Amino acid sequence: MTGREFSHIPVLLQEVIDGLNVKQDGLYVDGTLGGAGHAARIAERGARLIGIDRDAAAIDAAAKRLPNGVTLVRGNYNDITAILQSLNIEKIDGALLDLGVSSYQLDTPGRGFSYRFDAPLDMRMDRQASLTAERVVNDYSVEELERLLFAYGEEPHARAIAGKIGERRADKTITSTFELVEIIKSALPPKVLRKGKHPAKRTFQAIRIAVNDELSRLNAAINGFCGVMVPGGRLAVITFHSLEDRIVKTAFTELARGCVCPTGFPVCVCGNTPKARIITKKPVLPSGEELARNPRSASAKLRILEKL
Repeated sequence: MTGREFSHIPVLLQEVIDGLNVKQDGLYVDGTLGGAGHAARIAERGARLIGIDRDAAAIDAAAKRLPNGVTLVRGNYNDITAILQSLNIEKIDGALLDLGVSSYQLDTPGRGFSYRFDAPLDMRMDRQASLTAERVVNDYSVEELERLLFAYGEEPHARAIAGKIGERRADKTITSTFELVEIIKSALPPKVLRKGKHPAKRTFQAIRIAVNDELSRLNAAINGFCGVMVPGGRLAVITFHSLEDRIVKTAFTELARGCVCPTGFPVCVCGNTPKARIITKKPVLPSGEELARNPRSASAKLRILEKL
């Protein structure tokens, strides 16, 4: 690989390793390999490891960093059942999902993930995928843009931003990140621009989620991982915004739920039994020391589930 090195400071690293209860000779899956920081520590414990990532750069870098014997798969963690079947593996002892965009992707200008660099509007984690941020910005209807900015970015000024995008693209195609940032700023009231957070943060998050379809299958993926784990196996999930965390929390709650019969039924007729138990009653947050060392960990939340 040429250019910028694929690196990533692993968030909540020790908390993940402790939470997974990594066993020597156990089999674990890192479904979001990224810079392989978590994966390297799992491998150091003597565990067998399968690393999955959509980004070819992550796979190439991990092949150099991780020890021989680690299985690397370019793919999507949503397809965990099919991936394991292709490897003739039935069950695993645990898994990690570190959701969202990696530091490498954010810090590589040409990938178009960041509003800090002027770059083509791309934002694809899998660079072979057809949908780009440029297509979303220029081809989605104004109404659809408003919907995704509000739903995926929780942007209170979604209507104004979508409207400004519609006006600008009527004159010419919007092709760069800085063009989009300028349009976003033009749509926001002065008091919002004076606030601490970058005015384009929510919009860029929303478009990235749409481009990479990050949320629609997350609940199903969590259920899929639970299904392929041995009893006592653990799933650790790190989220970075409320949309992800809400889905993870709900999925964990459903898997840990027992009888769903209406209150007052004398006996259970639903037959539903818990499939897992929640290890983290409240999400694990970064320590003050980690926040000082890695400010990007500020919004991270770790939740852990154990298969029954």
